[in-house]
Amino acid sequence: MARMTDEEAAELDDLLTKTTPRLTGIPGVFAREKALLDALDSVAANYIKTKAAATNYNPAEIIGQLVRKEIAETAEFATIGK
Repeated sequence: MARMTDEEAAELDDLLTKTTPRLTGIPGVFAREKALLDALDSVAANYIKTKAAATNYNPAEIIGQLVRKEIAETAEFATIGK
């Protein structure tokens, strides 16, 4: 990995500490997570938040696990009748 010169480090410091960043309309991680949980009812959202906190996963990962489990169970059920 390349190392910065003292001059480059000073320029980066100026950029990060003395300028106001321009905001874009692109939602960040926390806004996307909030929108995801807002789409659910309060019981489901609380369950997902609690499960995420207990397992150190984020809410999107918990939802993904639940969906994959449901898909696997549905696929298993569909093959039983054949």
